[in-house]
Amino acid sequence: MTEVPEHLRKRAEEARKKAEAKAAEAAGGGAADAPAEAAPAAGGEPAAAAAGSSKIPAHLLERSRAARDKAATGGGESEGGGGGTAVATRPAAPAAAAGAVPVGTGPGGHTQRLLTVVKSGSIQDVKAVPQDKVHTWPHLLVVEFGAALFCTAFLLFFSIFVNAPFLQLANPNQTPNPSKAPWYFLGLQELLTMFHPMVAGVLLPGMVLMVLILAPYVDKNPSNKPEDRKFAISMMTIHLMFWATLVMIGSFFRGPGQNFVFPWNDGLFFEL
Repeated sequence: MTEVPEHLRKRAEEARKKAEAKAAEAAGGGAADAPAEAAPAAGGEPAAAAAGSSKIPAHLLERSRAARDKAATGGGESEGGGGGTAVATRPAAPAAAAGAVPVGTGPGGHTQRLLTVVKSGSIQDVKAVPQDKVHTWPHLLVVEFGAALFCTAFLLFFSIFVNAPFLQLANPNQTPNPSKAPWYFLGLQELLTMFHPMVAGVLLPGMVLMVLILAPYVDKNPSNKPEDRKFAISMMTIHLMFWATLVMIGSFFRGPGQNFVFPWNDGLFFEL
């Protein structure tokens, strides 16, 4: 059950006492001239006590009493009796009741009451929040299995149509010219033609690997949309283009003695 604040309870109690006192005065002043109202008080309780104990507000009781007085006064005048004094004395009761604050009302006669102050709390969201995640099985593994099947089929058809025979055994007394590394190492071999072996084989590859390792810690954007991952895509594009350029130069533009040649003039010095 909601508790009424203490200051509102005190204010209502004071207003109730004032209304009862004024109602008692009005009832005592008109008791001699209004015998019709003596009957409720003959039971042993005054009208103010009856109004206080009743659940009907005092201003409604006073309005009913005034209506009865008006009806009784009108009947007395028609008979020529002594109703003149009642006309002079009874209008004071409604005036007194109108001046007092009715029971159950607040300041200015307002009937609203403050029950309690409810603190606003967080509202639980019952709707599921969409997450950018998928289950490993079957969503992810189905895609990976399909990619593995595609790669296997591609290698199968490539090996059928492209001839890649084994070469003769290596002769330590005769080094082929040019002697090139496999294609995935041609980028490093191309760097060796431009820089010192310490720089080309250790320093530059180490710096590139360190940047790629730290990239996920620098770009923490969880989105998988290309337009939201400009930093990561730009850095990976630069890395791939730089390495692809070195591999292409080492494969097609290096001839005997690792000299720079044009393949459309001197031919290709590259074997699968």
